[in-house]
Amino acid sequence: MMNKNTGWFSGKPALGLFLLSLIISCNVFANPWADQDPQEVEAILDKKFSEGKYSPKGADSCLMCHRRSEKVMALFDGVHGSMASGSPMQDLQCEACHGPQGNHNRGGKEPMITFGANSPVPAEKQNSVCMSCHNDDKRMAWQGNHHDNADVSCADCHQVHTGHDPIADKSTEVAVCTTCHTEQKADINKRSAHPLKWQQMVCSDCHNPHGSIADAGLKQMSVNENCYSCHAEKRGPKLWEHAPVTDNCATCHNPHGSVNEGMLISKPPMLCQQCHASVGHTSNAVFGGNPNAFNAGQSCMNCHNQVHGSNHPSGKLLQR
Repeated sequence: MMNKNTGWFSGKPALGLFLLSLIISCNVFANPWADQDPQEVEAILDKKFSEGKYSPKGADSCLMCHRRSEKVMALFDGVHGSMASGSPMQDLQCEACHGPQGNHNRGGKEPMITFGANSPVPAEKQNSVCMSCHNDDKRMAWQGNHHDNADVSCADCHQVHTGHDPIADKSTEVAVCTTCHTEQKADINKRSAHPLKWQQMVCSDCHNPHGSIADAGLKQMSVNENCYSCHAEKRGPKLWEHAPVTDNCATCHNPHGSVNEGMLISKPPMLCQQCHASVGHTSNAVFGGNPNAFNAGQSCMNCHNQVHGSNHPSGKLLQR
């Protein structure tokens, strides 16, 4: 039954996080209720759910009008249009996602649930349709995560009326994510970056877009644990540890990319001097003078080359 706080499908099978789509008919014609007040549309949909007038013929009733739309028929190319167990086509068919038909087929003027940014239906209620099926351990932290708080609907990222959902394909996932995350798009194209632009990595290798209990939707409990899943050699424990390394890799690195070597947020020695303001190197020629071991080549790393920690008995200064 419909619930104002949790959406329409809080206890009813329907479609899920991938069960997103644009309204069946909007791909060919504008919705007849496009000019209606969104609150009025929502009130009508609330009433339709409370009445629960589903069509006895299911998809056959819908396709009487909508079968001429290629976008509508493309649903049957994907998993949501199959008759496999658990598919909405085996349950309430089109109405499993778009809601009870009611009097919609009598002229097509009574609203149905539509999905995406142009829908008058709030993102929370759109997502309740999807989450009624896709409510598993991968999405258990959806409530309150950054996408949920930003009123992002599932249909903003996913496509259902297709046999190929771009966000579910690693060759196109990054392109979908960076349509919104434009700052990260700029970073991954900088001279030093993880290989996201070559699809050797994807955003979901590090982030869970459906939410997690870690910061930034990270898949691991911390930034460092995320990094160690690939950079195991940096994990330690080390005999001599470097405090910012054990605290947070992002203290020194921008994981999405940087103009500096090694994705460093700043070029040494300026990076090192953010913590080591007075190091006793009297020949510092950073702001003029002749180059020396402090600012030439690898700068501080000319001597302190084990910046991620040392296991050498004499490595207290991270020199070996």
